[in-house]
Amino acid sequence: MNLGGVITVSGVSFMMLCLFIVAALGYALGRITIKGVNLGTAGVFVVALLFGCFFYPQLDAQLQTAGVSYTGNALKIIENLGLILFVSAVGFIAGPNFFAGLKKNFKSYIVLGAIIILSGGFVCALCILLLGCDPAMATGLLAGALTSTPAFSAAKETVAVVYAADAVKAAEVESMVTVGYGIAYLFGVVGVVLFVQLIPKITKANMDEERKLISIASNGGRVMKEKKGLIKLDDMGFGAYAIAVAIGIIVGSIKIPMGNSAFSLGTTGGILLTSLVIAHFGQIWKLDMKVEKRILEIFRELGLMFFLMGAGIPGGAKFVQYFNPLYLLYGALMTTIPMFAGYLFAKKVLKLSLFNNLGSITGGMTSTPALGTLINVAGTDDVASAYAATYPVALVLVVLVSQFLIMLF
Repeated sequence: MNLGGVITVSGVSFMMLCLFIVAALGYALGRITIKGVNLGTAGVFVVALLFGCFFYPQLDAQLQTAGVSYTGNALKIIENLGLILFVSAVGFIAGPNFFAGLKKNFKSYIVLGAIIILSGGFVCALCILLLGCDPAMATGLLAGALTSTPAFSAAKETVAVVYAADAVKAAEVESMVTVGYGIAYLFGVVGVVLFVQLIPKITKANMDEERKLISIASNGGRVMKEKKGLIKLDDMGFGAYAIAVAIGIIVGSIKIPMGNSAFSLGTTGGILLTSLVIAHFGQIWKLDMKVEKRILEIFRELGLMFFLMGAGIPGGAKFVQYFNPLYLLYGALMTTIPMFAGYLFAKKVLKLSLFNNLGSITGGMTSTPALGTLINVAGTDDVASAYAATYPVALVLVVLVSQFLIMLF
């Protein structure tokens, strides 16, 4: 790019310029609030898709050497770095409360998480078998409908394994997964945000009474005691964080034979599982593995931003090619049916209080924006305990379901 011969930006610098412009515009879009609802970080994904749709060729032209383009590889590195930051931060944050939160309602949280994810997977399978939706597109729609970045990534990783012998086919299928994710993600965010705001009004809930009930349900969470004599690599916990990620990548690379193919947790599942376990125990032998929560929150947000840009820009380049209005309907069904199934099951069968129910729904739908909205609606942070207990269960299950759907179809 040449601005009147005064400013010349090309190559990697041009790409960095584009990425930060996308991020700035995305966050600006995410701030727009209509009746208490906004996109938040999802705005970055929307802008990334639009940028890829209209400007990918210009970006691609700046990252070529001897006619060979490096744009795809560069964006893949950004996407994977974002994935690692996001998933590991989620695991570290949820880990300390994960096992403790299961003590009181162990079966309830696991069953509810399973009901939500499996019903979503069932709807996805029906779209494939009965409505003729492409399996890769449908799996992307499922990940977007459940606003699950790890499921999105796991699906793409599985595509790479399944089509390892055909790079062109793998790239095409990955693009369809990305487009499906993008189509369903917006309703996945807005749908759950609206749900947690409307249900208390529709049921005419006694907010003071519901706050008391969720307070009782959230008490008893494990309190981390400061352990003395542990070796701390650095004050912020960066060293511990790096060790956990390295172990997670190794765990995710372990392949388990399954018939003619092999199953693995992949980078997503491996890092998530490892982070949950390490954060729960807080140490490895004499090594202090705690990471400052504020650092984890920054990593989570930064990672999500990188991931959405790295996946959204190349996905946008194929967006128009694969878009179909029917996919909007399929995605809406994959959000709405699991959400209502989970809510009704928690209310009628598990007998959870309203805020415990809704907190679990936000966790089961892996919707962080909806949790933030619910905290404001409920007027208490206690709803986060139900979210923290259900969220990791749902994350692990939705990753497995996404991989299974790609491999099955």
